[in-house]
Amino acid sequence: MQTFVLLRALFSISDLAEIHSAATQVIPTQNPQFRLPISPSARYRDADMSLTQLDQLKQFTVVVADTGDFESMKSYQPQDATTNPSLILQAAEKPEYRPLVEKAVADFRNSGLTGQEQLSAILDRILILFGLEILKIVPGRVSTEVDARLSFDTDATVAKARELIAAYEKEGHSRERILIKIASTWEGIKAAEILEKDGIRCNLTLLFSFAQAVACAEAKVQLISPFVGRILDWYKASTGKDYQGDEDPGVISVKAIYNYYKKFGYQTEVMGASFRNVGEIQALAGCDLLTISPGLLKELQASTEPLARRLDPAAAALDGIEKITLDEKTFRFLYNEDAMAVEKTADGIRKFSADIIKLEKLVASMI
Repeated sequence: MQTFVLLRALFSISDLAEIHSAATQVIPTQNPQFRLPISPSARYRDADMSLTQLDQLKQFTVVVADTGDFESMKSYQPQDATTNPSLILQAAEKPEYRPLVEKAVADFRNSGLTGQEQLSAILDRILILFGLEILKIVPGRVSTEVDARLSFDTDATVAKARELIAAYEKEGHSRERILIKIASTWEGIKAAEILEKDGIRCNLTLLFSFAQAVACAEAKVQLISPFVGRILDWYKASTGKDYQGDEDPGVISVKAIYNYYKKFGYQTEVMGASFRNVGEIQALAGCDLLTISPGLLKELQASTEPLARRLDPAAAALDGIEKITLDEKTFRFLYNEDAMAVEKTADGIRKFSADIIKLEKLVASMI
């Protein structure tokens, strides 16, 4: 019960606390090897009104492209890129990306595989082919997602992740440049814990609760993707209120997670995701990474308004939050207590699964 009380207290503490840091100070994130080079003059860029907000953001946050569109990646020069079944489906339906789908189909048309086994192999190949193209564009990492229908199967998730990594390595790419995306279910988190011990880095996605975040940190996963905008969606629908900036429930959630990780020395990276507006991004400037859609990247690039760092490890160290430990029973109870997290995680898994089925139908029509 003490654990529960502590957890419930986190958001009120984070809601009251406002993160401040010197706008001219550049503080490296967890993984400096993936940072873009910063020139000496970058320390003073906040005062340079000619710099776009996107350029300013890149001073203290790794910017990641949340898209499967290669041209968008080239335009905004992100460090990393993330994909998911929905983004791959959208890209696969565009004429310019049809050749990648056709190549994947051709690779397995006469493989001897049939039925669902053949479809699964082709879908994996599509993911790899898109990933390979993305790795030609970004200098950092690409996230490739495990089939959402495996979200409650630890063993199957581990097996699929190993297959995907093996496919990338066969193409000559180091596993250090690949993040395997897995849904933040208990089974998914346990799969990631196994994979991390094998040197396979994981991105735990569809994360909506503090309990999920703590479990991921204790499993020593590489990175988590809390879904800022989808949290906002739920609260807007539930309360009828509009939220802006630091009052945004998604922003509050990510700040609480970030502060907890930094205060207690967890190495897991925090990557805010699923943004609905630039205000959410601005409020989370300083987060380890932010994965941003092309539309919002364009808005940031169009603005030269000053952008201050809002999240900072030094400020996080002053947070009054207490450390907690979660076993499976405590995790499931606390997770179940968060109606938003339960509903949004389930909804995300269903939607990603539906888009995988749509992609399978597209592939089946081409075999």
